[in-house]
Amino acid sequence: MRLSGKAWALIALAVIIALAPLAFPSSFYYRVGALILINGLAVTGLVILFGYAGQISLGHAGFAGIGGYAAALIPIHLGVHPVFGLIAGAILSAGLAFLIGRPVLRLKGYYLAVATLGFGILVYLVLNNEAQLTGGPDGMSVERLGLRALSDALGLGLNTSQVWYWFMGVVLLIGAYLALNLFTSPTGRALRSLHDSEVAAGTLGVDVARYKLTAFVISAVYASLAGSLQALLNGFVTPDVAGFLHSIQWVTMTVLGGAGTVLGAIFGAAVLTALPQALTVFKEYEHMMLGLIMMVVMVFMPAGLFPSLAKLFRRVR
Repeated sequence: MRLSGKAWALIALAVIIALAPLAFPSSFYYRVGALILINGLAVTGLVILFGYAGQISLGHAGFAGIGGYAAALIPIHLGVHPVFGLIAGAILSAGLAFLIGRPVLRLKGYYLAVATLGFGILVYLVLNNEAQLTGGPDGMSVERLGLRALSDALGLGLNTSQVWYWFMGVVLLIGAYLALNLFTSPTGRALRSLHDSEVAAGTLGVDVARYKLTAFVISAVYASLAGSLQALLNGFVTPDVAGFLHSIQWVTMTVLGGAGTVLGAIFGAAVLTALPQALTVFKEYEHMMLGLIMMVVMVFMPAGLFPSLAKLFRRVR
């Protein structure tokens, strides 16, 4: 039986997640790996918005802030398990994305980018200033998900970082599977028609406003889940999770890796999450080296790292 490109992509991702720990010199790198997978989940949502539908957003960290603080506040005030906070954050983010997406997605280009940037800044300011509820700039603690206890109960003998790595590996595989399924579905084909030309898509009978909103809502849910999971991993959350720089970081990961493919964006997340750890040898020149590498990649590989390297590999073969 011949496997589809989607199946091969998922198999490749699963193999990489499974084999990567063989190269980890210490348990600290399991935590770095878990952060890579969380960022990979977020940028998978951005692929749906950027790569499929051709829309730009500079404020998706706002949804991560909503997810992170939902995971912190709902267990405290309602006395429920943190997983319900994660679910509630995703539902709240989807509803808010639906409400703001209807007017905002009428805009195009840099007008759309600025509007979404404003949303992210607004969420950050609310989280930063409502100190009685959110703890203000100092943030607040988050109840743990209990994965370590589950590991001990099953007799796996894993530390917290290891448990989180494998848990996030499963979550990312599910997220990637859903995004790849969407790509080949009728909805995915409609979204990709928007990327090429909204006018042409509308002429062919595609409901442009509806599908743009669909992509925005789905990507908001991915961002919210990433924000919740990061808060649960750290056991702490601050307003920086909704900050402008966090949004830019996710956009950069998506574009650097290759916004048109799920594997490309996840590859970009892996590079930009792990690279600062590798560049610490340059000490005070660390950020300069990181910026230089990003500039070189964008100049010589404008399609992104993953598509360019895949194309080079095919040529060599």
